[in-house]
Amino acid sequence: MRSAATVLGIIQDRGRRGLPLEDIYRQLYNPDLYLRAYGRLYANKGAMTPGATSETVDGMTLAKIETIIQDLRSERYRWTPVRRTYVPKRNGKARPLGLPSWSDKLLGEVIRSILDAYYDPQFSPHSHGFRPGHGCHTALREIEANWKGTRWFVEGDLRACFDNLDHGVLDGILAEKIHDGRFLRLIGHMLRAGYLEDWRWYPTYSGSPQGGVCSPVLSNVYLDKLDQFVETVLLPAYNGGKRRRSNPAYEAIENALARAKRRGAVKELAALRQQRRLLPSQDPNDPDYRRLRYVRYADDWLLGFVGPKTEAEEIKRQLTRFLRDELKLELSQEKTLITHAASHAARFLGYNIVVRYANDKLDWRGQRQVNASIGLRLPREVITEHRTRYERKGYPIHLVRTHDSDFTIVAEYQAAFRGLAQYYLLAQNVGWFWRLYYTMRGSLLKTLAYKHKSTMMAMQRKYRATVKTPHGTMSCLRVVVERGPTKQPLVAQFGGIPLRRQRNAILTETPPKIDTDRGNELLQRLLAETCELCGSRQDCEVHHLRKLADLKSKGRTEKPVWVQIMAARQRKTLVVCRACHEAIHTGRPTGRPLA
Repeated sequence: MRSAATVLGIIQDRGRRGLPLEDIYRQLYNPDLYLRAYGRLYANKGAMTPGATSETVDGMTLAKIETIIQDLRSERYRWTPVRRTYVPKRNGKARPLGLPSWSDKLLGEVIRSILDAYYDPQFSPHSHGFRPGHGCHTALREIEANWKGTRWFVEGDLRACFDNLDHGVLDGILAEKIHDGRFLRLIGHMLRAGYLEDWRWYPTYSGSPQGGVCSPVLSNVYLDKLDQFVETVLLPAYNGGKRRRSNPAYEAIENALARAKRRGAVKELAALRQQRRLLPSQDPNDPDYRRLRYVRYADDWLLGFVGPKTEAEEIKRQLTRFLRDELKLELSQEKTLITHAASHAARFLGYNIVVRYANDKLDWRGQRQVNASIGLRLPREVITEHRTRYERKGYPIHLVRTHDSDFTIVAEYQAAFRGLAQYYLLAQNVGWFWRLYYTMRGSLLKTLAYKHKSTMMAMQRKYRATVKTPHGTMSCLRVVVERGPTKQPLVAQFGGIPLRRQRNAILTETPPKIDTDRGNELLQRLLAETCELCGSRQDCEVHHLRKLADLKSKGRTEKPVWVQIMAARQRKTLVVCRACHEAIHTGRPTGRPLA
């Protein structure tokens, strides 16, 4: 039996060479693919969340994998309808979220790994969403590096893309390259399994539910048709001319400079050079020069066009027709805008995309700093929105956190600030975050003072510290929790983040690396099939915890042996036999522990 890494490597090679995928259904009989999927999924918070059934990752066994494989061999595997819940959005609306059962998640992850290995080498380089090694920052860096001179932005947003993927269209797209009817039927049954809402079953006529393991890769496969249309139809049609013709006004000043040099007119030279800096060297209205650029992240896409607005509107109309007629999707008209790059900013992935025009400053090379280059800006609303959470009437306020430790309070403030600041490190005005920093710092000190019935100055004296950074020493607030002579102390600090732009900041969506060739510790323990409490080798399964904090028991009662073992290992998993697992859940004494 081939290892999961070998199987996926062969599939990836076929995708790289553009060969069709044939007889792939038989690979679903490989247990190593399921062990790999289990190693990737078990640590997720959603693994302990039940779907339409009570089944979760807790109680995972090798026998469960064998049952799924046997059902697939006889083609009697049936997908369970997902349990639908709703996640609130910033605009007050709610986004539907599907919660599959654990077995469906496990099989879905195997299918996702196969589809991802095959299709990812074939995806467009302009697609950055839900792909290993890609993310929001790679999309933004592509815009900044390659979109110089853009005149018009065409902002695109697909209306409820995940909910409106047409199953018939998706079946046809998959069938173009996957020549295995059983594999295609399995995916089709997954899409049409329906959902439960308030314990009533509803059919799914379109869409791939958000929360489904395969939804991201299926949406990329679907929208790859959009990428192909842009690259094969629009880009060739709206890219013309090798370079712009020279700007007559710029050439006139160049000639005047040459005459002034011959006369030795020093003052006139300085004035002419100042005027030259304010003009582009090439004609921005050259009728024979066109450029169209494209980037997509999931269902958000952006076009940059060099040319007249009438052609930009025609590009939008062509995209609207293609999406409606070929992919059965609609553009969100309130979010699909044509923006003049010189006067307005386009909003993409939370950044303001602007085109910066001439100023009179020179860089270290003696060249103009700004010449129709792309600027990435932090929107003012981001700072305003987050400051309102920590202030009232312009002053920081305390949050009621009297039951949390100082360590937890400081760590959560830092996590909120650090995540936001690191996302906007590409912005030229990332320094605006100092306004948010001082607001959150005041709120943090007030929260600690409110908890301890003290003052902000007393809390500042207690927790004030400094930290060394690549840009010098910075002040911060630090809480240290000692854990004895044998363990490193726990440290939480707020601040100490240099708010300076990083041109090469890359935030990718690469999943954490897991050794898929059975090198993962949990997989080794599961494959050993030995109860880690009593030593039994019968009916072994894995006991899972949602978080290690669940091991803490109130009071001073003696902790059970299984709690002591998991706490000592700092692991949320324990391989036990069926009898010990039932004893853990019912609170009864477990078998005799191993010596």
